[in-house]
Order: sequence, then C-alpha cells, then structure tokens
Amino acid sequence: MLERLWAPWRSRYVAGLPAAGPEPGEATLFEQILAAPEPDEETGILWRGQTCFAVLNAYPYGSGHLMVAPNRAVADVADLSDAESDELWAATRAAVAAIRRAYNPDGVNVGLNLGAAAGAGIPNHLHVHCLPRWQGDTNFMTTVAETRVLPEPLAESWSKLRNAWEGR
Repeated sequence: MLERLWAPWRSRYVAGLPAAGPEPGEATLFEQILAAPEPDEETGILWRGQTCFAVLNAYPYGSGHLMVAPNRAVADVADLSDAESDELWAATRAAVAAIRRAYNPDGVNVGLNLGAAAGAGIPNHLHVHCLPRWQGDTNFMTTVAETRVLPEPLAESWSKLRNAWEGR
C-alpha cells in the first residue's frame, strides 16, 4: 500500500521559488532557432507554419525525437491564441504521422512539460515532444551511465522526417 508523508510546512518553500527562463527581452532558444539565418537542415527545422513550427531535438531521447512549438514564446497552453492552439495540435498530429511514416515505430510518445518543476528545459516557451518508441527500446545506459544510444546521426533523422512530413 502506498504511504503518504504530509509536510504542509514545505508549501511556503515551494511557493517562494523563482521562475526559471531567459531574462526579460531575451529570446528563448526556440525563438533563436526560428530566427537563425542558417538553412533549415542546419537548424533542424522540419516544418514552418503560420504560428508554429517543428524542429528536431538536438539532444534526443532516441532517433526521430522532434518538438512542435509556437513561433512566439508562450509558457502555458492557456496563453495560446486560438490560431496557435489549432495549428499546434494539427502540427502535432502531422508530426506523429511523419514519425510513423519515417520510422514505423511500435508506439509514439507525445507530451509537454509545462514549467520547470514539470521538467521543462525551456519553461517560458512550451513545446510538444514527439518521439518514436519500440518494444524493448529502453536499456541500462540512460539509467546508469547517463548516456543515450542513437542509431543514426541527426542529419539522417532530419532527412527522414522532412521527407515524411506531408504538406511541407
């Protein structure tokens, strides 16, 4: 049976933690990538929409790991405009379809980490992670050695996903 340890005195500590992210006026990593002068194959951008874009994860959990994000820095889904929300979810569907076409995985993880406490590495710019998964694709390397085993270079992942993305 699951036990609980109640610690109500910690609520004052948790409420006082500062928010993480870029300084006011400083562009987020995603804004910097989107504005970069390099071609998409160098920045990892797979698709550009009116309000959102998709980009290859430079530090993937596995080959084919990509992210869909709004063009502007928005920290929470509640702050998306209707147009951004519609395009974000349509692009997420397109991303999953591209992953399935490019990799034929057994499954796909789709998720968001909203806020630093939820694990967001870029807490001021929400992004949807999409990554292919296979039966038995986990191993001791990540857990014990803090290492990921990637079977293909990022450039190859970009090419596969870009070619599999419909309507680009």
